[in-house]
Amino acid sequence: MIAFIKGVIHSFCNDSVIIENQGMGYRVYVANPQAVKLQEETILYTYQHVREDAITLFGFLSMEEHDLFLRLISVKGVGPKTALGMLAVCSANEMILAIEQDDVKKLKTLPGIGARTASQIVLDLKGKLVAQDSVDVPVGNQELQEALEALKALGYKTTEIMSVKKELSEMEGKTTDQYIRQALTILAKRKGV
Repeated sequence: MIAFIKGVIHSFCNDSVIIENQGMGYRVYVANPQAVKLQEETILYTYQHVREDAITLFGFLSMEEHDLFLRLISVKGVGPKTALGMLAVCSANEMILAIEQDDVKKLKTLPGIGARTASQIVLDLKGKLVAQDSVDVPVGNQELQEALEALKALGYKTTEIMSVKKELSEMEGKTTDQYIRQALTILAKRKGV
């Protein structure tokens, strides 16, 4: 299996690029071909898909995108072309957040994804895409740090905590209790409570 290709981008089409490596050109299907620059050296992390009638390379500019792609194609009903189409219109971070927050409605808006497949993606991947015990805490704001730790102790997942962290960090001079109340309010609104 080819793990990655490092080479110069020779040309690109609507759904693929041709990357030259030591005199050979490899056609690699990518989510956003316009994200690469012609005649520039690039590393594409690849997945080699073998079928009876074709051998296809799918490429990604980051390992995070590559890993999410592998998770997506492990879901029944999601093939490599569908997963690539999903990544073409939705960033890896947005998709992980949608999966972790049971946002089936958002997933249904992605190309090739219906209600049943969206539900299956959430069922199969929720809780498997991020480390559940690591919360990045801001330096210098002890009250916010304590509030984030309290949310974790209350049983909120890392993805839920990270989704409110930015909003909370923009609120200066709050007490730990105020941060916790604000976070709970934001999380409740997102769940429609």
